Amino acid sequence: MRGREGHFWPEHGKPLDGCPSWKRERMGQGSHRGAKTFRRRRALEFLERLYVKRATLKQQLQTPELQSIHPVLTGELKAIEMVMNEFIQLFDIHEEELKMMPMSSNTDEAQGKEDQNEEK
Repeated sequence: MRGREGHFWPEHGKPLDGCPSWKRERMGQGSHRGAKTFRRRRALEFLERLYVKRATLKQQLQTPELQSIHPVLTGELKAIEMVMNEFIQLFDIHEEELKMMPMSSNTDEAQGKEDQNEEK
């Protein structure tokens, strides 16, 4: 039962004064790492899956047995990279977040080395 209109505890002047800290956190007054953090983590996990797919496609491009489908693999690789770039831009994912992802740092370093080797 509520006291005066707009107050949860009638003996206090503000709606959340006097409530236990655990309840205040659940009511948005404490440190809250809820749905937004969960959704961001899910977005980063999806991006990591894209990195895995990209790494797999790059491996397949190096496989001699798959030379006959090289154009298809190249097209898929370009499409995955386009989706990754749009995803990073859309979700405003920062470089520090990308560095924390295990697959992104490994494949980016490998990609940088491959690019350097191709230039020579």
